[in-house]
Amino acid sequence: MWFKNLLVYRLTKPFSHTQEQLENALQAFSFKPCGSQDLSQLGWVSPLGKQGQTLSHSANNELLICVKKEEKILPATVVRDALQEKVEHQESEQQRALKKAEKQALKDDIVQQLLPRAFTRHAFTFAWVSPDGNFIAVDAASSRKAEELLGLLRKSLGSLPVVPLNLSTPADVTMTDWLNQGDLPKGFELGDEAELRSALEHGGIIRCKEQDLLSDEIAAHLAADKMVTKLALNYADNLSFVLGDDLALKRLKFADELLEENDDITSDDPLARFDADFTLLCAELRQFIPALIEALGGEQVTE
Repeated sequence: MWFKNLLVYRLTKPFSHTQEQLENALQAFSFKPCGSQDLSQLGWVSPLGKQGQTLSHSANNELLICVKKEEKILPATVVRDALQEKVEHQESEQQRALKKAEKQALKDDIVQQLLPRAFTRHAFTFAWVSPDGNFIAVDAASSRKAEELLGLLRKSLGSLPVVPLNLSTPADVTMTDWLNQGDLPKGFELGDEAELRSALEHGGIIRCKEQDLLSDEIAAHLAADKMVTKLALNYADNLSFVLGDDLALKRLKFADELLEENDDITSDDPLARFDADFTLLCAELRQFIPALIEALGGEQVTE
């Protein structure tokens, strides 16, 4: 239940759908397994897993949804070798070189022949919709994966007015200032990991772990016009993470004391534990997200 990554998107208009309306909208795009000729399928599943009866979960006006993606695995080498064999056979038979379009047609035929025998893999992506917080947070390590979920949600609802967070000051500038000044906003502490990139093209990248980020060594790199593009941080002794200059938060780790707060809930009622953990997650992140945005200089005001 606990998010491992975080990408936050700002709602530009209030999210006015009730859980019942959201549920009805998601049902039309519920997950269906790949057919014999499908490369992939994407659809909504219950965020509570096999025990869930609905495609959304609600607690204190916070909503949780989950998308499942199934993909067929076709190794590129298998397709390439099969294509090469067919191309060589036809070119020998016809005594001419095949055109690009003909090779593509052969490749498409090979893929269709292999699909029914291909293995499949599954991936689940969760999103937290916070109408009161006016944002959607996706547990995804890449914007591509997050946009995939948001695209399906937009299709399900008919429209979805969300945009990535837009700061008044670029995150790399702010993070670089933190290290240069050796001072962070209240509630935040430096970790021991960072990535520094030169502002110049082909100017070099420095990645460090288990490093004193306020050392003379790091200061020298900053003086050589390198910018901080990733930075390990801690927040309020409850949360550690790595912040990227694209505002992607990775390797979220919640403090053991926080994770253990609901240990008194009996294991005989996993749904009650899920609900309690989701409520606790929302409460923690509802404090953290605004604090992080403020620490980074706030959002750009649009007129």
